[in-house]
This record gives sequence, C-alpha cells and structure tokens, in this order.
Amino acid sequence: MFKIGVMASGGGSNFKAIIDRIGEGDLEAQCKFLITNNGGCGAVGHAESYGIPVYHISGKTHPDTAAYEAALLEVIDRYDIDLLILAGYMKALPVSLIKRLPDRILNIHPSLLPKYGGKGFWGIHVHEAVIAANEKESGPTVHLVSEEIDQGRILAQTRVPVEDGDTPETLAARVLVQEHALYWKTIKEYAAQIGV
Repeated sequence: MFKIGVMASGGGSNFKAIIDRIGEGDLEAQCKFLITNNGGCGAVGHAESYGIPVYHISGKTHPDTAAYEAALLEVIDRYDIDLLILAGYMKALPVSLIKRLPDRILNIHPSLLPKYGGKGFWGIHVHEAVIAANEKESGPTVHLVSEEIDQGRILAQTRVPVEDGDTPETLAARVLVQEHALYWKTIKEYAAQIGV
C-alpha cells in the first residue's frame, strides 16, 4: 500500500472520486493529508468526512513567500508520501516542491494536452476555448508536474466527443465524468510502474 497526499482548491470531486476508490478497495493507497489554499472549499468537507488531516496553506496564512514554501515542504516531509496528487489545485507549485518530489507529482487537466494547457487555461476557460476552436473532441489528461505548467510527461488521456450544441458547461460535465474514471486508474498504474 502506497501513501498519497492531495492538494485541491475547489469542489473536490476528483479528490472524492479518489478517496472513494480507496474506500472501496480499488486503489490500495492511504491518503495522508489534504493541502488547500482555500479553507472554505468543498474538498475540505470531503477530507473531514474521511478523517483526513487538512492543512490550509496560502498567501493568507503565510504572506511571506519563504514561509509559505517552508510550510508546504514541512507537510510533505512529515508524511513521507510516495505520490502527491493535484486535484483541482489552482495555484502553481513552488519549484522547491517540484524538486522535492521529482516525477512524483500528478495532475489532471480537462483538455487533451498539449492543447489548451498553460497559463489562463483552467476550469471553464478550457472548455470555452475548445468550443470556440470548433474542436471535434476534448477530454482529460493526467500528467506529471514539471516546472512548466501543464507540460510534464503525459501518462493517460481519455477522448470525449464535442457534440453539436455543447456549451462549456455541458462539455465540462462530460469531461469531469471521465476525469473521475481516469485519474484513480492512472494513479494505480503509475504507482505500480515506479514500484511504490
């Protein structure tokens, strides 16, 4: 059984999908903590319902950049995790954190990277761009986190058709269903691949 930590900023549906799979025995992992930069987000409620420790670390709690980075690293080091899972974490990670866990941080993005990734492409903005470009398909990508946003090695993708009449919201909802199915499986396969 390997150990994960999760970072999330929003509703936490991907986080919940992962911890549900752990609870059902499909993913043989322990979730050791949730780090959030938004103390009132839905992910916090999910963590509390599962008894997972929550750490609110943000510019509000740590206005000094060095103190903010040190607080993140302190949690990471305390739990000696095998993988760090980003589940809708809406802030770029400090380079110091990426270097502490090389090839051990996974993220899920709601487009078929390398398309519609990088600065400005998050949340509903991704789906707006996909529809505006008249793409025929979209879908989630799980990738390793590197110092360049959304440019780490791609681990898995699921293709989702863009349907006539789709709005950013309807496309987002269909892609999210596939995110929930893809992320935990990719975490499981990657953990096996690297031997944790």
